[in-house]
Parts: sequence; C-alpha cells; structure tokens
Amino acid sequence: MERKCGILMPISSLPGPYGIGTLGKQAYAFADFLHAAGQTYWQILPLGPTSYGDSPYSSFSTFAGNPYFIDLDLLIEDELLTEAEVKAEDWGSDEQNVDYEKIYHARFRVLQLACERGWERDREAVAEFEKENAHWLGDYALFMALKRHFGMKAWTEWEDEDIRCRSSKAIVEQYREKLSADCKLFTYIQFLFFKQWRALREYVHSLGLKVIGDIPIYVAMDSADVWSAPENFQMDEKFLPKEVSGVPPDYFSADGQLWGNPLYDWDKMKKDGYSWWIRRMAGAGELYDMIRIDHFRGFESYWSVPYGAETAREGVWKKGPDMDLIGVLKEKFKHIPIIAEDLGFLTPEVHALLDNSGFPGMKVLEFAFDSREPGDYLPHNYGRNSVCYVGTHDNETALQWHDSANPADIAFAKRYLGLNEDEGFVWGLIRGGMSSVADLFVVQMQDCLGLGAESRMNTPGVCGGNWQWRMLPGAATEELAEKLHDMAWMYSRL
Repeated sequence: MERKCGILMPISSLPGPYGIGTLGKQAYAFADFLHAAGQTYWQILPLGPTSYGDSPYSSFSTFAGNPYFIDLDLLIEDELLTEAEVKAEDWGSDEQNVDYEKIYHARFRVLQLACERGWERDREAVAEFEKENAHWLGDYALFMALKRHFGMKAWTEWEDEDIRCRSSKAIVEQYREKLSADCKLFTYIQFLFFKQWRALREYVHSLGLKVIGDIPIYVAMDSADVWSAPENFQMDEKFLPKEVSGVPPDYFSADGQLWGNPLYDWDKMKKDGYSWWIRRMAGAGELYDMIRIDHFRGFESYWSVPYGAETAREGVWKKGPDMDLIGVLKEKFKHIPIIAEDLGFLTPEVHALLDNSGFPGMKVLEFAFDSREPGDYLPHNYGRNSVCYVGTHDNETALQWHDSANPADIAFAKRYLGLNEDEGFVWGLIRGGMSSVADLFVVQMQDCLGLGAESRMNTPGVCGGNWQWRMLPGAATEELAEKLHDMAWMYSRL
C-alpha cells in the first residue's frame, strides 16, 4: 500500500430523508467531502441485506445488496415511484437513529410498486443482470420468497420439509413457479441496488477515491448461502449445524461470545479447490476496491461450540485451513488488496499466518495505552505494512473511551501523544494515528465529529441498540474537511 488515509462511515449512517442512509445524493456528497478532506479511502460496513438484529455481519446472503440502501429519490427520478407515494410512508422521526422496524415495513411497500412499474420496462437489462449473477441470484430470490411464504421464519423452521431440505429439483421449481411474483420482486430489488451502487462507485473512482469493504468470516445460519449449499458447512442429516462459531472467554467476557454461525466443512471445501470462497471473493471484488476480512485468525484455528450450548465456554479450538486457503485467494485475486482483521486472541501460529500471507494487520489506538504494560499497539511498535485505527465499529468512540477508560491509561495516552489543551484529546488521537508509520490510517466519522457514546455503532455481545447511529445533515462541513486535509498533508497521506 501507499501511505494514505481514509474514513470509516457506514452507508446506513449517512443523513437523508427516509430513515436510513442510501446510495443517493448524500452518498455522493460524502464522497465529495472525502475528496476535499484529502482522503483516499471510504471504508464501509458489509452491504448485505440484514436479518434479525439488523447487524450487517449477519446477512441473508453474502452476495446480495441491502434493499434499505436503494435511494428512493433516484427511483422517483426514474419514474418508478412518485414523491407522494414515498412521503406517505412513516420512515421515523429521529434523524440520528435508524428505526429498523418502520423501515422494514415501509421500504418493501414502495419497492413493490417500483417492481410492478419497472419489471417489464427493464426486462432486457434485468435478464442480463440475472445471467451475470446466476450463481447466487436465483437461489437468493427464491429463499427470500420462501421466507415470506413461511411467515419470515428461519429456513430451519419451514413447515414443508421437502423445500427446507431441497429434496429434489422438482420441488424447488414448483415453489419457484408458485412464488414467482416474490421471486421477481427480490430479483428486481437486487437489480436496482447494483445499478445504484455501480453508479456511486464509478463517481467515487472519478474523485480518486477507493472503497474498503468488509467480509465477515462466517455467514448467517438463516441465509441463502447455507440453505442452498449446506454441503459446505458442518451440518447433520437433519440439516442442523453440528457445531457453531464463537470466541472463548476472555478479559471482556467470562462466557466468551456465542455467535452461532454454522462452521465451514473445510475438508470438503478443500476438495473442490475452495470454489465457494473463490465465488465469494469475486463477488466482494465487484463491490469493493480493498477487502477487510473479519476475524482473520479463524483461518488458522477457530473456536467450535456444540450446537445448542448455552454459552461459548463449552467450545474448543480446531484447526482451520491456514495458508492452504489464503494461498488460493492470493493467487486468484492478486488485484484486490486485503486487510487482515487480526484482533483478539493471537497465538504464534496466528502471527505466522499473518506474516506468511503478507496482508497488513490492524493496530487500534484505543488498545494501545495500558499504563501498566505498554504493548504492540503503541505507534512506535508499528511496521509500515499495517492499518492504524483510532477505533473500529466495535469499539467506543474516542470521546466515549476518554470518559470511561482507566484515568491512568488516559494520562499515559496524553503523555505519549504530547497532547495540548487547545488540540483536544480526540484530535490528539487522530494526529497520533495520522503521524504513525502505518501505511494506512482510518478514523471513524464519529471521531472526526467528536461524538460520544450516543454515536457508538456496535457493542459486541449486547442485543438491541446497535447499528443505529446516523450523521446529522450538514455535519460534514468545509471547515472539517480543511482540518483533515491539512493533517493528511502534514503527514504525507494526501
């Protein structure tokens, strides 16, 4: 990587009139802000359609786009909706937080209208889109249509065992015909999403910007990925997982974290050359310019918890595919830079995997200033081949951390960074990361704005209240852009 900088800003957190950030006017305006601020990278969270809990890391498909992100004003311009139809819906009244329940009901009502008007008009373009994405789109559209048919239950709870287990091609085609209207709807929704995303990404590129996207290491149990290809996962004869994902107990959680994702059948995947992972990376390459692989350490060894366990304490470490898979991905995708999210419990074997991969790892400043025992996250310990963050979407904002951390740690941070009162603590942290030798520095938009606990994106292990923060209109000012540009210039990151 070259020496550059960027901002982490989820699409959902953009301002706008319809309850959640979209791929419309405000996304283009934020790209303009990044350009004015001297940034090179726009890091976002996964773009997939979210399921229960609204987490972008738990999606109905690893390939599909989120219907919530389709910009409705662009659909009005395209004569697929009217302004009155859109404004008739209740999108929520809180500009700073997403109301997912209201959006869920309103969004699909208006997208249904758009599909009814656009399906025949766009038939040739949709047919080409279906052809390009045949390896996932048909299964995803049918999966979502089936979820509607069975009351949005998880596929493991569908009453018809034949379609739940895909017992024959005939039963799949029978349901595809029976639910053809909803299959069309979810196909057209994806057509609209990718049309808008490609246009936005082209504009981002025209400004000299690049997009960093996330790949969660695991996929959701309730997903088209698992339902359509259970052979890729550790499943029993009833199509239920044998063991599931999580992380072991640690300093932050006495019971560990029980994520519950089905685990991959790595032996089976190896036999066919990791074809599913190749398709997955190729799909991500259609969305992003650089890819951050979440929970990278899981490729070396992963925490395996018996299905049905109440906590992650019952799990054990099992060996992952290691460089066998990483070597395949490096060979197939030489054109896609990869960031390894190497946080968490790291062993010498995980460090060896990161070294052998050549991927840059992550350095988080909020983890650096332990006054009792200075560690690897202090900037003077960085190598160039790394990515420095003040904090990630899973961490407190910088201001929140300042207010909640051990006062001795904060005092150490101030001393280490040479903070002065005029600069302020948050901007001192940003300067500390910007001035580090790490090739790439990324800061959350909340920290650029100096926001506190009210803007935290996610608190791991806590249900509810996550993924909701939105930036207020007008917050990304010219003055803020100038301040960031000046700092990027000072530390040779323009």
